[in-house]
Amino acid sequence: MTTDEPVWTPESVLETLPRRPEENSTSPVPFFHLIERLKTTKREGWRRFGINGESIADHMYRMSIMTMMAPPALAAKLNIARCTKMALVHDMAEALVGDITPVDYHITKAEKARREAAVIEYIATTLLGKVPGGALSGADIKSVFEEYEEDVTLEAHFVHDIDKMELLLQMVEYEHAHETDLTEFAHVAGRIRLPEIKAWADEVIAERPKQNV
Repeated sequence: MTTDEPVWTPESVLETLPRRPEENSTSPVPFFHLIERLKTTKREGWRRFGINGESIADHMYRMSIMTMMAPPALAAKLNIARCTKMALVHDMAEALVGDITPVDYHITKAEKARREAAVIEYIATTLLGKVPGGALSGADIKSVFEEYEEDVTLEAHFVHDIDKMELLLQMVEYEHAHETDLTEFAHVAGRIRLPEIKAWADEVIAERPKQNV
């Protein structure tokens, strides 16, 4: 982001929506409407290769299923329910921020983090602040999101690895379906930290079309 650009805020996106969510409601319905955008916003990395593929919600759904399939030795050390929740929340801010990829050089990591934190704050306070509690309260969403971002706990390490693992699955699936070389994304396998998930990644990398290996 350059210095002459206006500062990005959730409001700068909300004011462009054809129907913005009702704010400070005691109902969770406005929040439900907002996260519909996760179903319709595509993951941008693939679009550069001409693949009009998965949405952000698609990505988080498979991640959430994958967290429930943690190998037993690893699962015994994890709060799996929290991991599943984290997988469903970690990209929630992209409902307004959009999918910012590493090649979006004009937006720094710090700016991306600022935007996402601002959206989570908006969700937690303006959309859910007056909604009666529940398992997925605004405060809980914010707590789980921040745990993922800080990446200190074993649960956060696991979900970060699952995030990379889901990308690798999608990479190989698109390589087969579109007969294209997506090697650009293969490096994330080397950034997986937990040996149990590294074993999964090795298995998936071995499935790549021979000409792309």
